[in-house]
Amino acid sequence: MTMVLPAIGLAVLAACCFAASTHLQHRTVTEHGAVRVGRLLRTRAWWLGTALAGLGASAHVLALTLAPLAVVQPIGVLSLVLTTLLGGHSRRAALAVAVGVAGFVALAATSTQSAGVDVTRVQPVVLAALVLGALGLRLTGRARCLALAAAAAVQFGLGSALIRAAVLTDAPLLAVEAVALILAGGWLAHQAYASGPPAVVIGAVTVLDPLTAVAVGAGFYGEATGPAQLACAVVAVAGVLALTRSWPAPWTPHPAGDRPRLLIAADTFPPDVNGAANFASRLAHGLAARGEEVHVVCPSPTGTAEVVTVGAITVHRLASTRTPFHATFRVCAPWHVGRAVPELFAAVRPDVVHVQAHFGVGRTVLRAAAARSVPVVATNHFMPENLLGYGPLPRFLHAPLSRWAWGDLVRVYRRADAVTAPTPRAADLLRDRGLPTDAISCGIDLDRFEAAGTHMSTTTTVVFLGRLDREKHVDELLRALARTADLRAEIVGDGVCRAEWEALTADLALTDRVRFHGFLPEPELVAVLRRGDVFCMPGTAELQSIATMEAMAAGLPVVAADAMALPHLVHHGVTGYLYPPGDDAALAEALSALADDPSTRLAMGAEARRFVTRHDLADTLDAFEALYRKLGGKKTDHDHTGKAHA
Repeated sequence: MTMVLPAIGLAVLAACCFAASTHLQHRTVTEHGAVRVGRLLRTRAWWLGTALAGLGASAHVLALTLAPLAVVQPIGVLSLVLTTLLGGHSRRAALAVAVGVAGFVALAATSTQSAGVDVTRVQPVVLAALVLGALGLRLTGRARCLALAAAAAVQFGLGSALIRAAVLTDAPLLAVEAVALILAGGWLAHQAYASGPPAVVIGAVTVLDPLTAVAVGAGFYGEATGPAQLACAVVAVAGVLALTRSWPAPWTPHPAGDRPRLLIAADTFPPDVNGAANFASRLAHGLAARGEEVHVVCPSPTGTAEVVTVGAITVHRLASTRTPFHATFRVCAPWHVGRAVPELFAAVRPDVVHVQAHFGVGRTVLRAAAARSVPVVATNHFMPENLLGYGPLPRFLHAPLSRWAWGDLVRVYRRADAVTAPTPRAADLLRDRGLPTDAISCGIDLDRFEAAGTHMSTTTTVVFLGRLDREKHVDELLRALARTADLRAEIVGDGVCRAEWEALTADLALTDRVRFHGFLPEPELVAVLRRGDVFCMPGTAELQSIATMEAMAAGLPVVAADAMALPHLVHHGVTGYLYPPGDDAALAEALSALADDPSTRLAMGAEARRFVTRHDLADTLDAFEALYRKLGGKKTDHDHTGKAHA
């Protein structure tokens, strides 16, 4: 009994490793194909899944040396439970499997084992398992998936039984035969992954594997079984069959002649206020106005899943939860996304998918689209630097975490058919990491800002628009203002640093010159830009900066940090001034120069307005519609031929 508990612990570890391996290998096999061995061998996720499978197998073999088959083998049911919970499917069916196998284990653990082990009688069963696998390869559809999974499970169970026999009889050749069986079973399991859902595969394996091992123990090793164990086995098998029925129906494209259907996957969407959310909203509503049928899937702002109609688009809001690092940003648990996305594809049947992020919603939708051969466009709005400041992480971890985050983004977006970024600089960041990327501007609605920014002020007002978060460096603007005599500022936006920067405003004796508005509705935001004289963007992690483009559309010259994509907008001495990031003295000098020279200020503002016309939202919609058509989406009723510039 002293060795049974360590054996159980090892078997539990093995089950966890097998569940993680299943998810990784199913994902890569469905993406690349089960027979494309060369491509699989170049996939990190496949190697990680293989390593986890090896670790699980090692732990399982060690457990078999410490305890009987009836104790160790059925614990593998935990892998089914974990897989089902992660995928969000058929929890009742998983419970039936768990209850059935648990009862089987409890009863089998009380049986006695004979002293003799007759392995010669097992060989015909081994041959039958190999024949079952060969027959499964000739089937198609879900029957193929279940037959191959069953054959793999039987071979795994026989392999474990032979390993146990090798330990008891000190026969190395049995261990060699066991390894050969397990390898053959692994190959059949890969074929099953490519033919159906992972829960079905692992369900068959986790039931038939232990049943096979324990049946061998009962039939050839002398372990006792009874009617109660048979009843438990029936319950477990019923659970597996329920799993096969509960998986969503395969995706099929919607009939020709219907309006084109676009599914936009966004990890942030209004009422969230940020550049990525605003772009996704403008894209969705703009395309819907052109006759596209547009669906958006995103986290729910309230936490409760719902489907709502917003204007002409349908928004599928998934159950979500708050994050501990940002008050307004919500995320979806993997099991919620895993359950909702297959059902969404079956209901919407999109022609094209446009992913806006590589986080929980985006990566799950991208993976589902790739598995169904739906064309995918992926747009990147993300920089790791925009998130690292929210957590209590020491600065020495920022660089390695940033490298990991960029690598994760590239690994996810490699599955897309086309990748875009809003500026050439943003596209270069991905190209430099080996991911081909095109630059397509996020675009703005220029008509919102007509006749703005043409007044002559007696005092100079500097405007900032954006999130009040660390990477925006609004504190630099405040310190620059303190170096001037009478410049004023209107700051529009909210974020985690607002209270800190309001306190800094008081410390610098700027309370009478700086106004914090918080979030403003669109008409009031436009009004702030119209009465402003200069726009300032001190942020250093801007992949495009829609706020800067809106200020330019309002006819304001811009003083911006010489960082990331801002030099694509701010041409020094033409549309405004660039200053070295972090140099508040240089920022103060540039602001003062524009304050002291109204004619230059107006000339730069007019040039900014002319420059930003190349970022008209209509051109952006043209560019994405053309890309959708190129990737195989249906031709729209409109024949736009414009091209977005970045």
